[in-house]
Amino acid sequence: MIDGPYLVLAVLGVLGTGMTAGVFYAFSTFVMRGLSALPPAQGVAAMNAINTAAVRVPFMLLFLGTAALALAIGVVTCVVWPAEGAVLLLVGSALYLVGSFGVTVAANVPRNAALLRQEPGSAEAAGQWGRYVREWTAWNHIRTAASVAATAAYVLALV
Repeated sequence: MIDGPYLVLAVLGVLGTGMTAGVFYAFSTFVMRGLSALPPAQGVAAMNAINTAAVRVPFMLLFLGTAALALAIGVVTCVVWPAEGAVLLLVGSALYLVGSFGVTVAANVPRNAALLRQEPGSAEAAGQWGRYVREWTAWNHIRTAASVAATAAYVLALV
């Protein structure tokens, strides 16, 4: 069984990936659906407000802190290679770093930046809103699944 400081890293990994999965799950299951039901100008304005509010300490500490933790778990696992759970710890770290953090950086953030440049009441914003919601949500489903799978891998490494 994993123990000592390594156990603390793994438990923090479970908590970080699990909390991140919950945030992403909320967006996939009802936040984006609610925003897409609004008139485009209101949806664009609301999403821009959400995206601006997300880039603050509470969420960024969770999101970036979990990425740093996943990286640390991966590096420590490669160096120490515990007798139990090593492969699952590496899988959990890779899932979070690629499927959650990587997808966010490569897919969701660029869409958010493009939406932020739109004037909410403009014809251009209205025309792009439906596509934004579909694409952003599809990528968010991937982030959600990757974060849930990372959480499961870390949990299984602990049992």
